[in-house]
Amino acid sequence: MRHWQLQEAKAKLSHLIHLSTTSGPQGISVRGKEEVVLLSKRTYDNMVGKKLNFVTFLANSPLQGLSLDIERDKSLPRETLDL
Repeated sequence: MRHWQLQEAKAKLSHLIHLSTTSGPQGISVRGKEEVVLLSKRTYDNMVGKKLNFVTFLANSPLQGLSLDIERDKSLPRETLDL
């Protein structure tokens, strides 16, 4: 990953964007400290991935179809004290 100083990145923003889409992420430093990485939208989407809603997540679970033997506790509730 190539690193750019902030002032150079500002001056060459169009070139920096082009490089991020063709050559990969570009780092930007502020006051000598690496602070930012410029990514292409494609790279960002690949990193973040597609978000699933909860129902779809459960439907695609590797545990789908697993039979669970769940029994309810049928004992009587405990006694309560009237205060």
